[in-house]
Amino acid sequence: MSDKPIISGIQQVGIGNPYVHEAWRWYRENFGMDVKIFEEAAEANLMLPYTGGMPHKRHAVLAINMNGGGGFEIWQYTSRKPVAPAFQVQYGDLGIYACKMKSRDVQATYNFLKNRGINLLGDVTNDPAGNPHFYLKDLYGNVFEVVKGDDWFGKTKFSTGGSYGAVMGVSDIERSIKFYGDILGFDKIIYDKEDNFSDTAVLDGGNVRSRRVLLAQSEDRRGPFSKLLGNGTIELVKVYDRIPNKIFKDRFWGDLGFIHLCFDIQGMDKMKTLCESIGHPFTVDSGNHFDMGEAAGHFSYIEDPDGALIEFVETHKVPILKKFGWYLNLKKRNPEESLPTWMLKAMGLNRVK
Repeated sequence: MSDKPIISGIQQVGIGNPYVHEAWRWYRENFGMDVKIFEEAAEANLMLPYTGGMPHKRHAVLAINMNGGGGFEIWQYTSRKPVAPAFQVQYGDLGIYACKMKSRDVQATYNFLKNRGINLLGDVTNDPAGNPHFYLKDLYGNVFEVVKGDDWFGKTKFSTGGSYGAVMGVSDIERSIKFYGDILGFDKIIYDKEDNFSDTAVLDGGNVRSRRVLLAQSEDRRGPFSKLLGNGTIELVKVYDRIPNKIFKDRFWGDLGFIHLCFDIQGMDKMKTLCESIGHPFTVDSGNHFDMGEAAGHFSYIEDPDGALIEFVETHKVPILKKFGWYLNLKKRNPEESLPTWMLKAMGLNRVK
């Protein structure tokens, strides 16, 4: 067995919202994120380095799309009012600027969202690799990019799948390429271009010279949820002629916006050793077992070179069919093998309309 951790894929993107159920309804109706993995109201008492040294109460929902892809952890503070940035976040600002969403048919997704009156930013255009994509904002102003996906798990009425990656504002492209390649397996460069790109001109601050590097994996993901989560991409963006702000400057994890990018892994001890060897030690570690109500596991956090939070979750227990009390214990399975397709599809029975 390899001495490296197994990464099954992007498990979820964390999104801080002012109203968790209003946000989830929007994501269900527009993105098909309608299968609930867990919902919990509790105190976040392990994230003290990022919550002012004090525990705070929150309400969170983890939801997925059965077409495949990563989920959303939809997050709301309940013991304090979540804080928005003190400035207008712009393209290239440091941290998670946008969440990528995969689509079977980018134009069809655009037409669907346009008919629903969603805040679309411009038209369908091509990225530097010539692939169709477009940007939009959700009801709270978070930016999403819809891109063409090439791997799918199921087929629902939605043309979109789940989260497919992120657009990350960075200060040093070469340093970030090494970080996302060495730790997270994004070792394949799809494009590396520098220009004043016409497709980003629709974004706040997007009419600027920038360097864009799109990273993917050279090898398919492995592990229990790899069939469902699939592959993904990370787009690194460095802007010129402007000093970028840190998106979460003077704010807490859990405040408004994209709070973290989470990867489902097996082998937390191996991941800890790997991260320490590369100079990015765990800043938060839940210990061997953390109960999230309907799910359980071991989680940890590191920071990317610009301080954006990357989460790792080693899942121990996950609900398959909650109404019949069917929960899966992953500690008894081969960590390299994907769960059977029929078992993963059974999670879709937890759909919320």
